[in-house]
Amino acid sequence: MSYFLILIVVVALLALWLIGMYNGFIKLRNKLDEAWGGIQIQLKRRYDLIPNLVETVKGYATHEKETFERLVQARNAALQVPQSDVEGQAQAQGAISNALKSVFAIAESYPELRASENFQQLQNALMEVEDNLQMARRYYQATVRDFNNKVETFPSMIIASIFNFQKRPFFELDSPEEARNVQVKF
Repeated sequence: MSYFLILIVVVALLALWLIGMYNGFIKLRNKLDEAWGGIQIQLKRRYDLIPNLVETVKGYATHEKETFERLVQARNAALQVPQSDVEGQAQAQGAISNALKSVFAIAESYPELRASENFQQLQNALMEVEDNLQMARRYYQATVRDFNNKVETFPSMIIASIFNFQKRPFFELDSPEEARNVQVKF
């Protein structure tokens, strides 16, 4: 009888361990989804600000049409990337960052634009979004790291393979230049 009791205790402990590991994966997956949602919120705010910024700058720099068109095209292309495509989103955001740098470079040539209250408000709002986006990306990266560690380390990798938990991609930019902040000089 005591062997039977020991077997029941071992099976019960194994079942509790399995449930705990599975629940840990679910919690991390939900944190990942939350972190990705935070990035999407900031990207939406960024997308909403870009047309206003372009229109404001256009009024002062009408002959810089190509630069504005590139920014609008980059924004529109980014809107077409599925929200679940982390690599595609990273590439699209790199293109937007590069186009924004060009717009701010144009703004440097127009002192009356830099003095415009509307432009300054848009610029400040965009800088706030960029800061929030950077924080959201850091949170996402840390959550991906934790999840991937759990997927790849023993013994949790056994549970991961049984329940098909796969590694998640990091939100990485294609080139180091894209990672630099937009620098605006007045």
